Parts: sequence; structure tokens; C-alpha cells
Amino acid sequence: QVQLVESGGGLVQAGGSLRLSCAASGRPFSSYTVGWFRQAPGKEREFVAGNTWSGFGTYYADSVRGRFTLSRDNAKNTVYLQMNSLKPEDTAVYYCAAVPGAVVSTVQSGYNYWGQGTQVTVSS
Repeated sequence: QVQLVESGGGLVQAGGSLRLSCAASGRPFSSYTVGWFRQAPGKEREFVAGNTWSGFGTYYADSVRGRFTLSRDNAKNTVYLQMNSLKPEDTAVYYCAAVPGAVVSTVQSGYNYWGQGTQVTVSS
């Protein structure tokens, strides 16, 4: 069992930056694939970024590629999502998810464990 806790959300102006953290407990994070998803009001939850336990396979949604960077520190059991050049359309609740193995899925059903989410609001 893995427990995930996100932090780092908040209110930021367009063009600004935030760094989200996802801290895992319960089992070593090093053998898990991790994904970030987001859900805006009235919309379905969507894939943002994900990478395998080794960190070599990192994938991004087209809408965030070049602006967001996913990184992980397996020694700290923590995954980060650095978000730069934020836009109002990035406003959403951001969720961290994890699944054992080395396949990055872009759909919710590909992950076993989820955090509670952290709100990101980007003002124009």
C-alpha cells in the first residue's frame, strides 16, 4: 500500500511558477511509475505528466510540454511537478498517482494509488 500526499498548490498570476510535491509513504517509491493528473471544474480528469521508476521515460501532455517538468527523488520518496509560464487554463485540482511497474499510462485506470489533490489557481 502506498499513501500519496500532494502539496505546493496555491494562487499565482499568469506567467508565474509553482512547484508541486507528492510525498509517498508506505512503500519505497523507487519501483513505481508516477503520474500527475488534473481536473478543472466541469471537466474530466486529464493526464499531465508521468514517468517510470527509473526516471528515463518521462511523458507530458501536449498542453504542458515545455512548461512543466516532472522530477523525482527516490531517496526522499517524493515526486515534483515544476510548473512554469502558468496560464489561466492550468487552473485545476492536481493529483498525484502511482502504480507498480514501468509503464506510464495516460488514463486514470492505469494507476492504483491517488493523493487527495492540491488546488492550483492561475489568475489572468
